Amino acid sequence: MRGGGLWQLGQSITRQLAQANKKTITRRCFASEADLKKTVLYDFHVSNGGKMVPFAGWSMPIQYKDSIMDSTLNCRENGSLFDVSHMCGLSLKGKDCIPFLEKLVVADVAGLAPRTGTLTVFTNEKGGAIDDSVITKVTNDHIYLVVNAGCRDKDLAHIEEHMKSFTSKGGDVAWHIHDERSLLALQGPLAAPVLQHLTRDDLSKVYFSDFRILDINGVSCFLTRTGYTGEDGFEISVPSEHSVDLAKAILEKSDGKVRLTGLGARDSLRLEAGLCLYGNDMEQHITPVEAGLTWAIGKRRRAEGGFLGAEVILKQIEEGPKIRRVGFISSGPPARSHSEVQDDKGQNIGEVTSGGFSPCLKKNIAMGYIKSGQHKAGTKVKVVIRGKSYDGLVTKMPFVPTKYYKPS
Repeated sequence: MRGGGLWQLGQSITRQLAQANKKTITRRCFASEADLKKTVLYDFHVSNGGKMVPFAGWSMPIQYKDSIMDSTLNCRENGSLFDVSHMCGLSLKGKDCIPFLEKLVVADVAGLAPRTGTLTVFTNEKGGAIDDSVITKVTNDHIYLVVNAGCRDKDLAHIEEHMKSFTSKGGDVAWHIHDERSLLALQGPLAAPVLQHLTRDDLSKVYFSDFRILDINGVSCFLTRTGYTGEDGFEISVPSEHSVDLAKAILEKSDGKVRLTGLGARDSLRLEAGLCLYGNDMEQHITPVEAGLTWAIGKRRRAEGGFLGAEVILKQIEEGPKIRRVGFISSGPPARSHSEVQDDKGQNIGEVTSGGFSPCLKKNIAMGYIKSGQHKAGTKVKVVIRGKSYDGLVTKMPFVPTKYYKPS
């Protein structure tokens, strides 16, 4: 399932469950449930009212008892706890793990301070995005990264292929895939005060993109101050046998203000924050420059290259890309993935890749790609939805201001 339809699917399921026999709907919508992988928290989701749907080969909660609208607002006002254990965490170790990884991604990994990270992009030979990933330089010989669930198989095959070539030439790098761990994302203004109850480490000294290995709820965890909502928050990699206990402890310490939240609200939150969803807003034919991620290409990497597709990407940086990712606001029904974008003469100038109704702004928002020259904020466009044109406007992103915790 392409993630851009998660919000829409969630709304559809909510209506169906309100109008019909729940068992019938569950049988009809989730017929492939037996074939899907389940996270360790599956039973916990179901017992808490999670509505489970197929996503990237996993059975995941799209929402709980709250509507997607309410869940989105609660994350911004209080906090949300997401199970993101379907994503794939892995470690690269060895004295050459950094030069190895720099052949595959655009980030200046060597330039990162220990225990800090960044968003990066795995590229192919044509400069297109294989996947985006948050990577952390734990030490000079240990990199921790998380890749998207839907890209797991191709990412691991890609990394393994290049690792075999690299080590055959004497390079020192090995990997470990953290299938023994689960991943929780705690997001929102209450994330830090709630989590502080469960650890002795001072979280006020852990800033956005920082990484720590520390005890949380009595268990050694990987903690990264990051997320996918635009809010302050953390991703917590915990040994799977302790994941349910940690989830329960977080919810308990929040006095009910932090709520379990599903993929539907996660999608609307990331769209409001202007964040890409791989498979919708980034694909193998889209470069980081076109996707508006030039900032993620380290200064040294721009000078030296050395990553797959560098020639294409560096030329785009110098000359400018032909298309650019932008935000849109529009009238009428919400724009969806593949909605056509036209100029005032009816000529095609782009396409929406993600769209929906913003619970926080109470209006339609979207992102997509548009021809360079038409990409400036304030440019008037037409968005075609089900054969009818509606007024739209190119706008800057994020739509909702981000609240990342950074040094003042």
